[in-house]
Amino acid sequence: MAIYLNGNKIAVKGSITFNNVFELTQHGISLIDSHYKIIDLNEVAEVDSSAVSMLLEWLRIAKMRKLDLHFVHLPENLRSLLKLYGLSGIILPTQ
Repeated sequence: MAIYLNGNKIAVKGSITFNNVFELTQHGISLIDSHYKIIDLNEVAEVDSSAVSMLLEWLRIAKMRKLDLHFVHLPENLRSLLKLYGLSGIILPTQ
């Protein structure tokens, strides 16, 4: 698991699970600013429901900072979880 800057995006790589979601969430929060407000999930291999809470927390922080946060390249398993929880309308991926 890793979060790194890739151009003007924050890229997430690896798995997002209960085992690492706290660290990933905190690291992501530290990177979200007016220059880095696109989250690229193209390299995410595995997720569980904790990934949804991470995305919601990032959206909350971005809103507090008066930023529009955008998610790109959401993996299909994460899209399925968002749909299951009725959150597809809140976390709209930009492709």
